[in-house]
Amino acid sequence: MATETFLATGGLVVMRLLELYDIDPQRFMQQIGVDPSLLRDPKARIPTRLADIGFMKAVSLIPDPAFGLRAAECWHPSNLGPLGYAWLSSGSLRTGLKRLERFSSILGKAGYHCVEDADGLRFIYDHQRGEEPYAYALADFGMSLIVSMCRENFGDSLNLLVVYLRRPPPQDPTPYRDFYRCPVCFGADENSFILQRYIAEMPLASGNHEIAATFDAILNEQLAKLTDTDISSRCKTYLLQQLTSGSPSEDDLASAMGMSRRTLQRKLGDLGLTYSDLLDETRYDLAQRYLDDQERSVTEITFLLGFSEQSAFTRAFKRWSGKAPMAYRAEHTAPA
Repeated sequence: MATETFLATGGLVVMRLLELYDIDPQRFMQQIGVDPSLLRDPKARIPTRLADIGFMKAVSLIPDPAFGLRAAECWHPSNLGPLGYAWLSSGSLRTGLKRLERFSSILGKAGYHCVEDADGLRFIYDHQRGEEPYAYALADFGMSLIVSMCRENFGDSLNLLVVYLRRPPPQDPTPYRDFYRCPVCFGADENSFILQRYIAEMPLASGNHEIAATFDAILNEQLAKLTDTDISSRCKTYLLQQLTSGSPSEDDLASAMGMSRRTLQRKLGDLGLTYSDLLDETRYDLAQRYLDDQERSVTEITFLLGFSEQSAFTRAFKRWSGKAPMAYRAEHTAPA
């Protein structure tokens, strides 16, 4: 089994956090087995087990039980690699959070999930560490980072509807209420927060679809390399690169994967997938992102997705989403 890893530059956030508590970050990293120089290499990755060891050690050294919340003071977009800059150019918080969900494995082990909730958009942070004491600090770290990223894009006035945390109620909940500035429910089944729908979908002044698309292309390549054994990811990366030139055929895809068409069909079949499934999933994902960009016409999007006629794109999008493209755009850009 491959060793789980995380993006090394994310460790720079930890180093700054340690400095806030007068802990020598260079010595700390060396003690847990991390070469501090690696943290400045944008291509380096570090075993996830070392992050776990680091958080266990930090919990034992730092007397502040809510120290993880201060990660919000320590991050920079470059710490997240291309994903950090793609995030900053996202057209809405929904688009940004979906981007985070899609490329989460580039950052590390944790999972991110966007879920439609009766009250708005629920974003779930799953650190996948169970109920170990250090996992609560890790959850504070991850949740505070994501909320800070949202405030960076939207503005510091961003109001969350509610926050749910798995950690037991702390002796002093004040740091949590002060940071999140909304009701905080402890002892929950998950670590998550809810954004009102109109806030999640509000167009952001910093949004730039062209810049985001450029970084998305880089991220797709990174994801394919990271999950090189994942034939589905590799196929989607190729389809994303080829769609603007028309729909690549199944033979083209098989050739790009270095296998025969029959072998490709067998490998996809083992995953319960077909070429048509992958093409539809890729087109639908791209269509949603293109429709978030108000400057792109439906006609332009039609050809960017490899359709020859707008009517064909409209029929396909209705099949994918249950809505016509313009109805989807209106619903996802107008305040509720």
